[in-house]
This record gives sequence, C-alpha cells and structure tokens, in this order.
Amino acid sequence: MAAAAQSLPAKRQHDFADAMIVLACVVTFTLTTLFLLVMPLVGRLAGGRDYVVYWSTGYQLIHHANPYDPVAMGQLERFAGYEGKPGSYYMRNPPWALPLALPLGFVPPRIGALPWSLLMLTILIFCVRILWKMFGSPGTLLEWLAYAFPPALQCVIMGQTSIFLLLGLVLFLRLHRTRPFWAGAALWFCTLKPHLFLPFGLILLVWIVATRSYRILLGAVAALAASCALTWLIDPAAFVQYAHWARTSGIADEFIPCLSVELRQLINPNAKWLVLVPSALSGLWALAYYWRHRRNWDWLEHGNVLMLVSLVVAPYCWIYDQSLALPALMYGAWRSSSRATAAILAGLFVVLELQPFGTTVGLGSKLFLWPAVAWLVWYLVAARKKIPSPVPVTVQPATVA
Repeated sequence: MAAAAQSLPAKRQHDFADAMIVLACVVTFTLTTLFLLVMPLVGRLAGGRDYVVYWSTGYQLIHHANPYDPVAMGQLERFAGYEGKPGSYYMRNPPWALPLALPLGFVPPRIGALPWSLLMLTILIFCVRILWKMFGSPGTLLEWLAYAFPPALQCVIMGQTSIFLLLGLVLFLRLHRTRPFWAGAALWFCTLKPHLFLPFGLILLVWIVATRSYRILLGAVAALAASCALTWLIDPAAFVQYAHWARTSGIADEFIPCLSVELRQLINPNAKWLVLVPSALSGLWALAYYWRHRRNWDWLEHGNVLMLVSLVVAPYCWIYDQSLALPALMYGAWRSSSRATAAILAGLFVVLELQPFGTTVGLGSKLFLWPAVAWLVWYLVAARKKIPSPVPVTVQPATVA
C-alpha cells in the first residue's frame, strides 16, 4: 500500500507533464499549420515576412543588380506585398550568404514563399531526427515537443535563415568525431550569423588548437573560401556593396530585443560599444569553463552551456535566432529524471508562442527579452537532475584528430 501511495504523486506528475507537452504541440502546430495553409492565398502574408528580403535579393542577383540598392529593393519589396513602415530592407548576413537567396529570384514572390517555408520545416525535422538518434530513444512526446520549439517554428513562419545555423550546429555535433573535415564544412552555416557564436566560437578555436583537430578548421576554411568564390562569380561587387551598406545602414542604432542592446539603452544609447561588453566578459568566463573541463570536454554537454550563454550575451539576437538553443533543450529534456522540468519547458513554449498576440509591436517588443535567459536557467536546473544511465557511444569524449 505504501509503495502504491508513493507512486501516485509520481504518476500525477507524469500525467501533468504529458498534458503540458500535448498542449504545447497543439498550440504551436495549429498556428504554424494555419499560417502555411493561408499564406498562398493571401499575398501580403508572403510580402510581410523576412522572406521578402531574400526574394528581392535573389531577384537583384539574377538581374546582375545591386542587392543593397535602397531604391530598387524598396520597390521590389512593396511589389511582393510588403506593407510595413517606409524604407528598404536587406539581407544582413555576410555576402557569402547571397547564393542561398539566388534561386528565389527565378520565381514570383508568392510562388516561392511556401516552398521556402517548407524548406525551413524540413531542416527542422531533419535536425530533430539527427539529435534524437544521437541521444537514443527519447520517448514519443519528448520528440514531438522538440518539433514544437517556437523560435524554430518562427523561422518557418518568417522564412528566416536562422534555421540554417541550427543545421550547421547539429551537423557539427554529429560529425566532429567521425568526419572532422565535413563537421568543419558544416560550420559554414554558422558563419551566416557569426555574432551568435562569440563565446562558443572562441572555445571552438581553443579546442581545435588544444586537440590538434585541424581538419575541422580546414573544412571550415574550405567551405568559406568556396562560398566567397561563388559569391564573387554571382556579384563581383558584393563585398564592396555590403561594406558600403554596413557603414550607412544605421543598424547599430536599432533596438533589438536582446540583453546587450537593453544594457546599452539603459546606460548610454549612443555608446554602441556597450553591446560587446557582455560578450567580452562571457569570453573570459568561457575560457575558465573550458579549462575546468578540458580533460573530459564534450561538445554535446559542455557545448550546450556555451551555446546558451552565447545567445544570452549576443550583441544582436532576435527570437528566431534562438533556434540554436534547441540541441541544448533536447539534451536537457532527455537527460533529466524530472518530469516537472519537461512540463515547465512545455509551458514556456506555450507562453512564447502566444506572446506575439499580446503586443502590437511584434517581434521587436521588449517582451522577448526573457526567452534566452529562460533557456539557460531551465537547462542548468534540468542538468542537475540527470538520469543515471550512461551517454550513448556517439557522444563519448573525443580522441585527438
């Protein structure tokens, strides 16, 4: 009788966690599915997303025109259905990302919008499947919860390239032990938004030197060189055009809902260098963290903390950029022995998915300051309640390359 009485609270906790996961999946999947179904029928939905920037960039490239021309880009974006505030918008990724947008220019904006979002969704599914194969069997509901991660689904809805960064991170985690050159090549996707990887990238370089894993570095350099060469073939003036845009865009004065920008706003909005202070301080912490764990360094476990900290201190980070937190959250949910942690994570998903409906500002609202911190705090709590089973072979400590 006593054993049965003790198991009752555990069963209730398990049932509550399952209910929260189901709720998170229903909310996120319903909103995403409705958007994908309606988008081809409503032209302004295609033009009102970040996708329109990639389409107009591709259109300019196939016509051998400047993808940073403010007049031409503004006209194209409004032709595609953009109805927002006056001005022109551009791909803010480095120039070697331009080949990704090139194919979109061959089709009308409404025709390319749905396939582009479906590509984002396919990448998300691929990443989740790869990660779960690395972890072992997660349980059906935990697997579905990973697909419901709101920042990743925001990439699907907005047509945002941040999902490519998640792909690069996942491939690196999967291949760095067995295929170091291709793991390094996969890091090319992470260079599309390098500011999101500052502490992570610092320790990656230190680790490469310490373990002499130079094939990873070779793969990264080769992929970057190939993409730069391709960019030059497409638009020989791309790097000059991008440099001019970067100097005159005023992007450093924009408010982005991340803690580094909020710090600058609170102390001195004109001191642009303040956004780099959190990254610099976290770099010092990262070096100490690596030194403490250098003998048993595991990118899947220790790298998770680095990635989550990198998102918290990033000088520029939108909510969809936090797709990069997914491997850490999946790993934490799989390793945790507490069903309450899974329920809390599912609850955070629901709040984040419904939050845009409570603000007229959109994704630029200060209400989006909390998620990056929440992922880190949740992971640190979940990591303290580990299942006593060993980690699968695919994530054992690496040998020197």
